[in-house]
Amino acid sequence: MNFANRLKSLREEKKLSQEELSQLINISRSTLSMYEINKRQPDPETLQKIADFFDVSVDYLLGRTDKRNIDVSNDVDERLHKVMQELGPDVLLAFYDLPNMTDEEKENVITLLEVIKAKREKQKKKG
Repeated sequence: MNFANRLKSLREEKKLSQEELSQLINISRSTLSMYEINKRQPDPETLQKIADFFDVSVDYLLGRTDKRNIDVSNDVDERLHKVMQELGPDVLLAFYDLPNMTDEEKENVITLLEVIKAKREKQKKKG
């Protein structure tokens, strides 16, 4: 199921008109209509707003999973997905908070960046 179908289905489940939903998520009714007929795609911020409103994951909205929400568990991929989803489209802005982090938090960020760097270097050597 694609985004257009998921959006319309979720709206109808809540028994909302296009006008009502568009007001609730602060977009025009015509924009919502274009989403529902697959003539237009939302920007990341609007996509997140729609997912939050319906309490579903962005992946569910996009048809990438049939699970409405990712369960928090010990699964690393699920936890990572949830954190990324909670940070939303401005995930990189989290790095602007580096000056306010403790040394331990900064060490964790450094470790993460070193892992990413090593992986990229390994890929460059292969390619």
